Amino acid sequence: MANLGFIDRALASFDQCPWSTFAGTSGHYASFPATTPAATPISSNVRPPIYSSEERRRRDASPWTLVQGVLAPFQFLVFAVSLWLIVWYLATGEGAELATASIIAKTLVLYTIMITGSIWEREVFGKYLFAPAFFWEDVVSMLVIGLHTAYLYAVVTSALGIREQMLLALLAYASYVVNAGQFLVKLRSARREAERMTSLPRRPQGRAT
Repeated sequence: MANLGFIDRALASFDQCPWSTFAGTSGHYASFPATTPAATPISSNVRPPIYSSEERRRRDASPWTLVQGVLAPFQFLVFAVSLWLIVWYLATGEGAELATASIIAKTLVLYTIMITGSIWEREVFGKYLFAPAFFWEDVVSMLVIGLHTAYLYAVVTSALGIREQMLLALLAYASYVVNAGQFLVKLRSARREAERMTSLPRRPQGRAT
């Protein structure tokens, strides 16, 4: 994966997704212990690591990690353009068709990233959705998908007027921003977690007695 370092640095600059090629790492990281020694007391307010050592290995080996790292900033770019077009329409009454097309494009990108993200989650955590490490992010993601799908339904059936459709799209976009913020916080936590593990002194490899 070292040959992807440049791509990862570029993707990390967006800092919008927990699935960049080395999400939550900084260079070479120390492995998390697979088990905690029984003699070591664990405080109830100490959070478990986001990734176990094996989950980190699977994450870095999965091709879907890079797919997610590319799709996340791309979705944000589509979102930003679409948001501008929606605001332009609401302010001027012009460009309804272009704004509608941009929202549909944003929704299709969302569907793509949710499907590939579920595959990624299955490969890394063994569950397509609601893995403990990303449970609440997935919960809000369901709301995001629901609102975007409701928009498509409103467009296809003309259940809402064009202005109401745009307002529904803004509501869907607001939920997307909240969800992106969740993932940003999780990414920062994962990176700090990796930095702490990297700073831990390595155990000396002494001979068995």
